[in-house]
Amino acid sequence: MHISPATQARAKLEKTMMKNHEDKIIELALNILRDRLRNPGAALTSPQTARQFLILELAGLEHEVFGVFFLDNQHRVIKFEELFQGTIDSASVYPREVVKAALLSNAAAVIFTHNHPSGVAEPSHADRRITERLVEALDLIDVRVLDHIIVGGDDTYSFAEHGLL
Repeated sequence: MHISPATQARAKLEKTMMKNHEDKIIELALNILRDRLRNPGAALTSPQTARQFLILELAGLEHEVFGVFFLDNQHRVIKFEELFQGTIDSASVYPREVVKAALLSNAAAVIFTHNHPSGVAEPSHADRRITERLVEALDLIDVRVLDHIIVGGDDTYSFAEHGLL
């Protein structure tokens, strides 16, 4: 069976139009998710919601970024803030600055996050150590650390789910 060049061109155009339409739908959905989680009072109702947001925010970056969801005592988002930026394989994180930001936000709980530009979501020894130091520092001011989520490409690693918190 022979398909004419005009039919092939029409099929290719329809496929391209469908992909563009799907891309617009995805972009709209991502914007809705961003708006929901960036607005004060949004509740983090599931770990999956937080993961989706973080993948959107951090997965494509070429340098490490350390951010924090500051939450009230009902685990509603007060704000999400990127606190530190680093290089392609590390970011310096200062517990004093995290404590100060938690106090300024009047947070009752936090969720830490950072990305691995390498695409590997597994925590390094340094990731485990800084998380321990942050938990200890925030414990002194009665701010609970609910999780530390590492984003590596489209994959995530949750300290809470792996029993590390």
